[in-house]
Amino acid sequence: MAQGKRVSGRRKEKIGDIIVIRTFFVITLIFAAACLMPFVLMIISSFTDEAVLIREGYNLFPTKWSIGAYRAIFASQAVPDSYMTTIAYTLLGTLLSMTVTSMCAYAISGRILKYRNVIAFTFYFTMLFSGGLVPSYILISRILGMRNMIWVYILPVLVNPWNMFMLRNFFNTLSESFRESALLDGANEVVILFKIIIPLSAPAMATISLFYAVAYWNEWMIAMLYIDNEKLISLQYLIMRMMRNISAAKLIAQQSGVPIPMLPSETLRYATAMLSIGPIILLYPFLQRYFVSGLRVGGVKG
Repeated sequence: MAQGKRVSGRRKEKIGDIIVIRTFFVITLIFAAACLMPFVLMIISSFTDEAVLIREGYNLFPTKWSIGAYRAIFASQAVPDSYMTTIAYTLLGTLLSMTVTSMCAYAISGRILKYRNVIAFTFYFTMLFSGGLVPSYILISRILGMRNMIWVYILPVLVNPWNMFMLRNFFNTLSESFRESALLDGANEVVILFKIIIPLSAPAMATISLFYAVAYWNEWMIAMLYIDNEKLISLQYLIMRMMRNISAAKLIAQQSGVPIPMLPSETLRYATAMLSIGPIILLYPFLQRYFVSGLRVGGVKG
């Protein structure tokens, strides 16, 4: 009799667990759909006719489709050139930043380096205080002479101290026995870092690589300050400049009373947003399995 009650109790618990899990699943599905809906509307709006979008507003099924916004974006060679420039310095910058950041993080992790605390404080100090825009501009443009060079996108922001400290904290969670065993086998510190530590730190490396890639991809202020060559302008700055030009043209037309053809200003916003975030969205699925587990790198004990 007692055994029968236990079995029925377990069945009730299983039914209760199933109900809770399914309820959470439905809530999560609704929340995901709510988060995805603005993105879907942005895609549809970028392919909607400008007049229809202004007249009818946002609609999942617009009455008239148009690629006028994308035609306006690719009307000149400027967008493909800026796309290639942004992809080039994003890939190169992410690779160099991860290399230098991992080397710095490994040097100040554990108890290898004698003055590691002083070096770590030097990096930390730069997170609290900055020389300001004017000294940075003089240093980069006049002293280093990096105006109109693709390296200006990379070298001034090569190492992010926050990312370096997160990576150092992850390195500290790895067992010291890996390094000791490698030293006994005759490996040096470079071999230990690139052959042992970095492969064991795949979640952290993938997460911080994504942080660096997004930061490089979204860069626009460096192009505004240091780039005059049209072929070296970043995609984000080019998009911002295009939107400013369209807004200025519409304002001049309104004040002067001279009619001009309808410019796809609203649909152009969504089309440029799609072009600018597309590569990052495509990159995320490849790093997702590392990204979820790597989010804890800043919370582990250093």
